[in-house]
Amino acid sequence: MRHKGLFEDYKYCEICRRPLALDHEGKICQLCEEQALFMRVKEFIRENDVTEYDVVEEFHIPLSRVKHWIREGRIEYKDKELNKRISYNCQGCGAQISFGTLCAKCLKQSNMEVHAAAMLTSNAQTRMRFLDNAEGEQ
Repeated sequence: MRHKGLFEDYKYCEICRRPLALDHEGKICQLCEEQALFMRVKEFIRENDVTEYDVVEEFHIPLSRVKHWIREGRIEYKDKELNKRISYNCQGCGAQISFGTLCAKCLKQSNMEVHAAAMLTSNAQTRMRFLDNAEGEQ
């Protein structure tokens, strides 16, 4: 068994330089492969008037992956038959949205609630605490 220096016997992703397993097939990591696929899908949607089913058929990927990208707000496209943007319902109020899971109003409200909760948590943690002291001792 031949031993090399600490970092000489490793493979690295050609794009991001993350270390790869020696038995990894290919020259780029899984994250870079996913990003490259997404960019090809996005360009395909831009250049063609397609539906999510056309994307699935062209790239041989699961429909759930395309729907996930739509819910994340990363892609949107038009419905060929109706010649309009496909719309979804906001999970907060039910309003029509073209991508993501929340409309702008619900997203703003959600962000305000998270900020308020963070403020309450940080205020509660600023008080001094004594640990490992029996009651009455100081």
